[in-house]
Amino acid sequence: MKTLHLILLLLPFFGIAQTKDKPKELALPNNYIQSVDNLTLSASFEIVKRVNESAHSLNKKVAIAILDASGTIVLLTRDDGVGPHNADAAKRKAFTALSTKTPTLLLLRNAQANDDTKNLNTLPELLLLSGGSPIWYKGTIVGSIGVAGGGSPDNDDFLAKSATIQEFGITTSK
Repeated sequence: MKTLHLILLLLPFFGIAQTKDKPKELALPNNYIQSVDNLTLSASFEIVKRVNESAHSLNKKVAIAILDASGTIVLLTRDDGVGPHNADAAKRKAFTALSTKTPTLLLLRNAQANDDTKNLNTLPELLLLSGGSPIWYKGTIVGSIGVAGGGSPDNDDFLAKSATIQEFGITTSK
């Protein structure tokens, strides 16, 4: 019991000793660190829920990939019965939209119409198929979505563009 009282009595002194020798942090120049807005897992779950509702209203089942602003997968889902290749396609569509800051259907059409850019489809990381879209918040890309398996280019594009939480300003248009 005496030991416990002694420890409790000396505890404040240990705390002072630890803060006394704390090294001062160096101030970083303003251009060394950049804060980046990203979609959260909660926002990704909500987007996937809304896109799946839209897909089911079309009697479609799809794969959906959500990436954050750095291109890291936040969420990847594949509805029951959807081919496994669609998960990879959704991921690549989301990456293409994020990387180019352009919906993939628009990118595809622009690339086909321009001899200088029609070879974009030779880059292995890009997938020039409809169904990818950047996701914006206050004019900044915070992530992207890729949708695959919707049965047509128009369906995949429509579903990707439905990835919004409009009431909070999270949209697929700038």
